[in-house]
Amino acid sequence: MYARSLEFFLQRLSRTSDFGQEPLDAYERRFRSLRGCALLPRGRENRAQHLTEKQVVHAIFGIVATQSEQAGFTSIILSRLVPASNLLEPFRNLRNLADVVTLLLEYEPARNQLKKLSLSMAEAGVNSHGYAEFLYTDSKGELHQANFVNGSAGMATTANKETKIHPVARYAPISREIVLNKQFFKKLVREIDRSGHLKKPPGDGEEYSIEEAEERRRRKLGVFPGAHYLNIGVDCHVTWPEEEQLVKFGDYELVLMPRTKGKTTSVHIDIARYGLTPEEAMTVINRFLSLMSWVDDQYAIAQNGWSGNPIPVAVSKHELAFVTARPWLFDRRIPEAFEACRALALYREARNAQQNFIVSYAVLNFYKIIEIKLKKPDPIKKWMKGNFEIIQSTYPCDNVFKELDMVCGEETREDYLYNSCRIAVAHASHQSPSDPDDAQEIRRLHVAAESLRWIARHFIKEEMSIGDQWWEDSEN
Repeated sequence: MYARSLEFFLQRLSRTSDFGQEPLDAYERRFRSLRGCALLPRGRENRAQHLTEKQVVHAIFGIVATQSEQAGFTSIILSRLVPASNLLEPFRNLRNLADVVTLLLEYEPARNQLKKLSLSMAEAGVNSHGYAEFLYTDSKGELHQANFVNGSAGMATTANKETKIHPVARYAPISREIVLNKQFFKKLVREIDRSGHLKKPPGDGEEYSIEEAEERRRRKLGVFPGAHYLNIGVDCHVTWPEEEQLVKFGDYELVLMPRTKGKTTSVHIDIARYGLTPEEAMTVINRFLSLMSWVDDQYAIAQNGWSGNPIPVAVSKHELAFVTARPWLFDRRIPEAFEACRALALYREARNAQQNFIVSYAVLNFYKIIEIKLKKPDPIKKWMKGNFEIIQSTYPCDNVFKELDMVCGEETREDYLYNSCRIAVAHASHQSPSDPDDAQEIRRLHVAAESLRWIARHFIKEEMSIGDQWWEDSEN
């Protein structure tokens, strides 16, 4: 049977499976996913290959995926499910669910014994997805049920190691199932026989167009087998290519992607190809952005991202949900003290910098809030030391201070925040150097900035008597 013929057959049979129908290209996307996982013949030149029974079984399992693009992974998981109880003839000694379905295709007496096969990708246990219920009769016509589960999951059985016929309790509160009956397999076997007489598969191979376009894109972007991309969003006003492009940067090749309606400007590097850690790769990206900023004399801010994709993946725009309220209760006045106005201005600047990944500036401005009143390092350190415990018990910052303790090393918190953070970002100090391109340095300063945020917030409330409620009475 040809893959295209099987695709059309499964799509046709699924039309009565639900009240609503899937999009017209749903099964095309399912089969594309199966090819992507090497479960079906790949490439236009192989479209005339007849499918093996194992490949037909994978296509059947691909039906179960709720999202068409997950059909390949769904099929892999379901095919590996193992029986949780002893099976009777003719299914005895079969290793997994794929073997059972293969037998149903090969052996007519097995199809005649089938009542139904229920398949689901719902969670059958903690972090264990996929299960199946196999209802069939024995040679005497008695009904039996076998359950198939992930090899790491367990299933309660009776004394003779046969699962009970009554429905097994579901782990997932809500689960979806695909049920295949005897008629499905009989029709499929007839279709396989009919398709075997066709001289060529239907269509002209248009189903491969998207994959071929993706392959051309891979070659254009220099994507190697086994790639492991780090994808980082960028907020910038430097000159950027209008289409995704591969660029040479020293010993590295970077992929640049432009801003679109839903995606931000981004830069990507294959860390597997160059044997880099994510931190080392991030430093390379920062070095690139620093040169771009210098050449164009414009800003270029590396935002957050992730690693692990086999191809570069565009990064969504970094936009927080907009907060609204009804009714909008607000009754505040401008603080009378100039010091209070300065503190609020510095806090806003620090939060703006923190939100936009300008973390060294955030560290400096949070610290300057305390310097407004206490001026010198020693009084500031003394105040911090006396308030750390109060801050941790008042604000949701326990984890932040735990991370701070990890990076402080042998220094006290107050000494570290002054010497290794405040001085380091404010001065070109030999004792406390700070390189804003170094990814490990940036991570360290993120921890310092978040810690200083809560310290500064407590200082403004307690030492400057500025409340944080929306109405004036909260300050009294």
